[in-house]
Amino acid sequence: MNTTRPILPILAVALAALSLPAQAQYKVVAPDGRVTYTDIPPTDGKSQVTALSRGSITEIPAPNALPFGLRQTTERYPVTLYTATECQACDAARKLLQQRGVPYSEKLILSDADAQALDGLLGSRSVPALIIGTQALQGLSPNEWNAYLDAAGYPRQSQLPAGWQPGAPTPLTPPPTLRARAPTAAAAAAAAPAPIPTPVSPAPGLRF
Repeated sequence: MNTTRPILPILAVALAALSLPAQAQYKVVAPDGRVTYTDIPPTDGKSQVTALSRGSITEIPAPNALPFGLRQTTERYPVTLYTATECQACDAARKLLQQRGVPYSEKLILSDADAQALDGLLGSRSVPALIIGTQALQGLSPNEWNAYLDAAGYPRQSQLPAGWQPGAPTPLTPPPTLRARAPTAAAAAAAAPAPIPTPVSPAPGLRF
């Protein structure tokens, strides 16, 4: 008796099912827990959307995977952390943002050009430093940082999707080949984020 014939269709169906996540671009978890894979993510703000890397099922957080309210706050008051290598205070600053669930980008001070750029930006070469919208904060002060994050509207408890990770740190100054492509001052001013309001009830002893 030939038993290979009925196995082939079953095998083909199984392989097709396994290939769906690899071909799709997004994994979508609906509020009821239903999981689907699609090339077009929903925009209802209720589903958890995760981008998938090409050719695998490795999940990469998509920008629109953030909850609607958190995404609005991030767009209005983007957070940038300035750090250096072998810096314990920088590790603590990173941990504060991650535990609170604040999406942020990280800029590394690796060269003298980076240090000069930081000095021109903040008037200091000290790290860690934080910019929330247009508000610059120098030196790690958890009470001060949390006060300004509160004023910007960031939630106290993390609302980030499971598995969310911040982007990889990048040097503050771009490589020489990319500097010619830097935006003009007018374009940068037009794209500048809104100024962050001063906290209503700052922690005692803080200066704003």
